[in-house]
Amino acid sequence: MSADSHPALPPVRLLPDAELAREALAAPLFARAVRLARWAGPDTRVDTGGELVAGQLPEAVALLGLDPADEDSAAYASQAWRVAVDTGLVDVTEPEEDGSASGEASEDDRESGTAEPGEDLALVTGGTPGDVLDLWLAALDTVLADAAVPALDDLVDALDAGGEIDFDQLDWNPRREADFLDGVLANLYLLAVAEGGTADGPVPLPVLAASMVVPDDMGDPTDAVLEQVSDAMMRLDDQFRQLEPIGLVEFRPVDEALMAEAEDEEFLAAAESGAAPDEEDVSRYGLVRLTPLGLYGIRARMLEAGVEAPAVGELAGKGADVLLDVVSHYSESAAQAEIEQWLAGRPVPEAVTELLAAARGADPGGPLRRLRCQQALAPAGAEAEQAVRAVLDDAELGGLARVWLAERGVADVPAPDEEMVFWLTVDTIAAQLATGGASGGGAGADGGEGAEAELPLLIESLTAHHAGFFEQAWRVEHPATAYVLEAMGRLHPDKKAAKEARKAAFKARSRGV
Repeated sequence: MSADSHPALPPVRLLPDAELAREALAAPLFARAVRLARWAGPDTRVDTGGELVAGQLPEAVALLGLDPADEDSAAYASQAWRVAVDTGLVDVTEPEEDGSASGEASEDDRESGTAEPGEDLALVTGGTPGDVLDLWLAALDTVLADAAVPALDDLVDALDAGGEIDFDQLDWNPRREADFLDGVLANLYLLAVAEGGTADGPVPLPVLAASMVVPDDMGDPTDAVLEQVSDAMMRLDDQFRQLEPIGLVEFRPVDEALMAEAEDEEFLAAAESGAAPDEEDVSRYGLVRLTPLGLYGIRARMLEAGVEAPAVGELAGKGADVLLDVVSHYSESAAQAEIEQWLAGRPVPEAVTELLAAARGADPGGPLRRLRCQQALAPAGAEAEQAVRAVLDDAELGGLARVWLAERGVADVPAPDEEMVFWLTVDTIAAQLATGGASGGGAGADGGEGAEAELPLLIESLTAHHAGFFEQAWRVEHPATAYVLEAMGRLHPDKKAAKEARKAAFKARSRGV
């Protein structure tokens, strides 16, 4: 991967597969599917769709420990059976259709199919964590497909006189519904993995709904848009109720007592304007977050769809050149986590030598690579000294090496000449400008607000300690010299110094630097 090719998403921090597999097995719906698969046998009867016949449902409900008096228990058992069949935990042989069968015969009197545990059931206890997670992902596909189907009440309302569903009245498009749910989950994933995101906290349901409905460039949402947000919020409330049992999300449903239209609009308008509602009010409008298993699942679906969704630790087996290129576009904390995993198990001298070699380069990504190299070398101790000393005379790495050695109080470190000092200054500022775009997954060539908020003090300090700084700086043989001087002209708090920086930038441009 080159410095110009970087992930669109920040890296996610995943639990080890073994822990994720334990979470998958503990998910209520998946656990029910496994229990039904173990129960399946010669006496288990299924209909032409592979579903349990009605007469089998009470036994399945009892096996799962569900309340037979609860009208939803049969639906829960049917869903668990469907998951078991779809994942291969159960193999079914559907009955052959017999045209001579009486249409008046009861379902239990007609010929029924058979079921037995599937070959994949053995993977639950005898497979690898990856095998279990593959089964869980298959179960997730089933649940997501179910969640995209309209609620039963809506289907009943859309029945015409002939008993057929009027899809025009229902206004249901399967592809559109699936895309909407995928988009919601992608937004929830991005909120969780972004720097300072919500991985450890829930997202208010109105905020998530608004992210799907309200245009980015809209100021105050109109009444029509607020109504769309409210509709989307209630849709999501129903869908997340279905997704929680498979372990994808932790969800606090909407408090139905708060569904008065006036209250909805007041809250949604406040949420969109950035107001901070009372914490209790927020929770009553629904809260949702992806579980660690949910992060794994949504990332897996993104990867399958061709989306580049990195995970911390996946660079551990790559070379230092790939590591520095990729983490140059990560936030500082994500880069640190990735670097730590890359260093783990590598001999320090060899790792340091490889990192320093990968940090070289006059391309636009060079300054950021060197910055991340410094970050990687920061925890290294005496074992790294020889490798660092080896680059003291290197034009690009000599300044970095002197800083590292000086910070550790190492003796006999040669003082840098003036040319090296100025080169290191330009390189450092170029890297700091680039990190402004690194938060959230990408480094922008033109910097960003985060860097520009901190750089003025750094720039002022540098120029205050070097008399005639700009007269020397424009002569520096660094590919970013003109760019850095132009930035200093924008950011320097002293107007006179800023003007000098702009003149120096013009001179650097004129000489092609």
